Amino acid sequence: MMRAVWYEAFGKASDVLTYGEKPDPEPTDGDVLVRLKTSGLNPVDTKRRLGGRGDMPGPYVIPGFDGAGIIEAVGAGVDQSRIGERVWLYNAQFGRTLGTSAELCALPAHLAVPMADSVSFDDGACLGIPALTAHRCLFADGPLDGSTVLVTGGAGAVGNYAVQFAKITGATVITTISSDEKAALAKQAGAEHIINYRSEDVADRVKEITNGEGVDRVVEVDFAANLRTNIDILKVNGVISSYASDSNTTPEVPFYELVYKCITVHHVVVFLMPEFARKKAVANVADWLNAGKLVHHIGPRFSLEETARAHEAVEGGAFGKVIIDI
Repeated sequence: MMRAVWYEAFGKASDVLTYGEKPDPEPTDGDVLVRLKTSGLNPVDTKRRLGGRGDMPGPYVIPGFDGAGIIEAVGAGVDQSRIGERVWLYNAQFGRTLGTSAELCALPAHLAVPMADSVSFDDGACLGIPALTAHRCLFADGPLDGSTVLVTGGAGAVGNYAVQFAKITGATVITTISSDEKAALAKQAGAEHIINYRSEDVADRVKEITNGEGVDRVVEVDFAANLRTNIDILKVNGVISSYASDSNTTPEVPFYELVYKCITVHHVVVFLMPEFARKKAVANVADWLNAGKLVHHIGPRFSLEETARAHEAVEGGAFGKVIIDI
């Protein structure tokens, strides 16, 4: 039996999350069994627990998409040499009910990505949803070398990786933040130009920075809130790649203003990335990770028994990736 945290109905973390023991999962054909060291929480984990992403998929759910650990066993069709491999996990709970808030997780082998001995399990648990989302937002329209990119929310989980990936691949990076602390984090990630959207006009500052030319692409944390600004600052044939619109989930879209600048709008959900894009993202992120090119912002951490508190921290807007120590 393994230690785990699960819920059997939707609701508040303190009401529905249970800590105890569940049967060890078994790796089936094509699976690996990972003994987790860390689990990384994302906002989608809390939204699913609250019932915001469809019906209960089974009698109980062990939440958690991201994590890191060591492969302990493999199913049929998986090379035995993978046993003992240090890995980071992504999409662990997608299409399944047993995620990373447990001592063990069985999942398809390609969702467990090898990581170098120099990479900590903390850092591995930070990747998953944020890193792959950032990659898709940036590269859905090809290479970035020589382009100018605006990343809104450059201190956030997705935004901070987007800043790093854009910088690594040769783009000029502008980002928005809301405090001096977040500005420092964005600068560490490689942003050359940092705009405090609370005290500065973003459109005016972007035009000043780009000598009136505007930007080629925008990685957007709130589609509705920033649409007007993005239309203003994007070049003709520019791109908005948005992964959230929390300020307004049903925004009105000025169709012809987008058309007359030939602006492309991508809606990015990491679980539904095309296979070629997923493979490219995983390969790039793994290479940059193992080469020591990435920095990771770790926030509050909790024990497995304290998973309810970890969910509450995410819901409260915790600064940095919330980590559960398994």
